Amino acid sequence: MNKNLVNKILITIGFLFIYRLLAYVPVPGVDAAVIASFFDSHQSDALGLFNMFSGNAVERLSIISLGIMPYITASIIMELLAATFPTLGQMKKERDGMVKYMQIIRYATIVITIIQAIGVSVGLQSLTGPTGNSAILADQNTFILLSAISMLAGTMLLMWIGEQITQSGIGNGISLIIFAGIVSAIPSAIGQTITMVNSGAMSFITVIAILALILSTVAIIIYVELGERRIPITYAKKTMMQNQDKRVMNYIPIKVNLAGVIPVIFASAILMFPMTVLSSSTNPTIQGIADLLNPNSYFFNFLTFAFVIFFAFFYASITFNAKDISDNLKRQGGFIPGIRTGNATKEFLNETASRLTFTGALYLGLVATLPFMIIKGMGVPFFFGGTAVLIVVQVALDTMRKVEAQIYSSKYETLSAVGL
Repeated sequence: MNKNLVNKILITIGFLFIYRLLAYVPVPGVDAAVIASFFDSHQSDALGLFNMFSGNAVERLSIISLGIMPYITASIIMELLAATFPTLGQMKKERDGMVKYMQIIRYATIVITIIQAIGVSVGLQSLTGPTGNSAILADQNTFILLSAISMLAGTMLLMWIGEQITQSGIGNGISLIIFAGIVSAIPSAIGQTITMVNSGAMSFITVIAILALILSTVAIIIYVELGERRIPITYAKKTMMQNQDKRVMNYIPIKVNLAGVIPVIFASAILMFPMTVLSSSTNPTIQGIADLLNPNSYFFNFLTFAFVIFFAFFYASITFNAKDISDNLKRQGGFIPGIRTGNATKEFLNETASRLTFTGALYLGLVATLPFMIIKGMGVPFFFGGTAVLIVVQVALDTMRKVEAQIYSSKYETLSAVGL
């Protein structure tokens, strides 16, 4: 294997190992036993969702309890603003402007993290253990200050780790952090399932049904993720042989799911932010709103479906630029058979991409919500949903593509060196 690729893989593994170590560093001033007992009884609600995305860091009240979600929330806000205000969108396209753009995201991440950290800290003030002992070992103001600083440091460390993986490792660092968090929770979920089967709390038939659902979901995800529409392209190429005009055929691949895993991550981040803040309030009205946003509720799954659909179209419109493709084809002498070059090609590509995005958005929305609804109907007492499976499979496929691209690139460089 290429040495450069091995180094990138080792760098990625090393940073993910650091991330997992951070999950065991608790926020100062908390009683870990009280926190653990509390989370044992809240595995199927919003806290179970938090815990899943953080790799069980929330149940330990680690310094990375908020995970990478504040950074993702800040990125969503900036993407929406960039799409709304042309000046900000132009800044994103320029090299120097992109540096400022990312700096704004970092500052926004700090603000969002502090707000969420304070919300969590205030909510923990009323938490007590089975014997009545408080979860907080320090006075209120001191704990809020310590937890806000600790969680801010943890989130900024995760943001830095994600950027380092993207730049020096393999794959998208932010996605891999979420991937590692979900995967790290699998052994404990398996152990809990075995315990429940042994105690009679869950039947063996239910376990078989869950496994069948997971395997079916994985198969559907792989099938759709590898699906693409290949639009044929013809390049007119004159040859001197027999004074005939020959044509070189090619194609433009448009994926069924143009947006990838981003809509699901964005939707989860958007819904997690109000849940974190609202959960600390004792006001009945606010608690009612928080209950509506509980992952066990049908309203939460409806919002998830709606947000996934929205972000699928939004992100696809950003990543797929039909005008640039049309202009490049025209410059290179290429055209789609039966379609005029220029504006007609752009409209054809936009229409094709819109139809595929509609199918891809429905697929993402259903996978993100339907498995959870089925699991809920089975009466499984811990949080599980298609969102986790979707993220794990998509990130794994994307990372495998990047590894293959790196291998092919190294082979090409070797052949070029031999030719020279």
